[in-house]
Amino acid sequence: MPHATATDGVRLYFEEVGAGTPLLFLHEFAADHSNWEPQLRYFARRHRCIAYAARGYTPSDVPASPDLYSYVHFYTDALAVLDHLGIASAHFVGLSMGSYSSLQVALNAPRRIRSMVLAGVGSGSDLTQLDAFRAQCRATAEQFETLDSAETAKVTRGAPGRIPFLVKDPRGHADFYAALARHDARGSANTMRGFQGGRPSIYTMADAIRRVTTPALIICGDEDEACIEPSLFLKRHLPASGLTFFPKSGHVLNLEEPALFNEAAERFIALAEAGRWGVRDPRSMAG
Repeated sequence: MPHATATDGVRLYFEEVGAGTPLLFLHEFAADHSNWEPQLRYFARRHRCIAYAARGYTPSDVPASPDLYSYVHFYTDALAVLDHLGIASAHFVGLSMGSYSSLQVALNAPRRIRSMVLAGVGSGSDLTQLDAFRAQCRATAEQFETLDSAETAKVTRGAPGRIPFLVKDPRGHADFYAALARHDARGSANTMRGFQGGRPSIYTMADAIRRVTTPALIICGDEDEACIEPSLFLKRHLPASGLTFFPKSGHVLNLEEPALFNEAAERFIALAEAGRWGVRDPRSMAG
């Protein structure tokens, strides 16, 4: 079973398929590496595709201490996977938690990231609601610890941003949350407490984000209320970004609309590879 090793010794399980320019897929909180299967099957025809399970998600290691689940651990883990595979730089494709980590790589190790798809990015960023969001993260962590993953999944699947998936694809929605119910409860609790409830709001990083020239495609579901304003914020501040909204869509974009997601990401990556996705022309900002 292939594993990369993080800087603190945590082992990270990964899968890879295909050949060509590398793509690294970073999953969201409620998912794991396996939820990128529709993308791996599509993009592996032209690219070397790597998907890995974040720390806390088996078969990766599940550290016992919540202190080992900070946002710094998560984005440096992505770099550890690239290091293990001898990859100098890759296109990053992230969803939610994975998008945040991709952005952190662009901020802190820009030479390692060729471009980034930031899907479902920025929930919990609202500074006026930040304390409440972090309190909810702590409460959810306690649910995982006291009720286990199966019972907590029953609550999570009814979150507003998850309902569009249920409406359009009840079988896919059921499969997704059946998988969440099997997640390691300690790993999910620690991730919720350390990463989700401890990461800085993207609104506090505006000056740093303005200096990022990495090509970026921001994708948001128009019914994913928690991510709409953060997506607009990133469009306004990331110099080489584009923004698209998927209609009648929520948070789980790569599974809700796999064909649309693949098409948008493929076009973006091709343009980035060709050097045709640059910083915004100042003339388009006049008026």
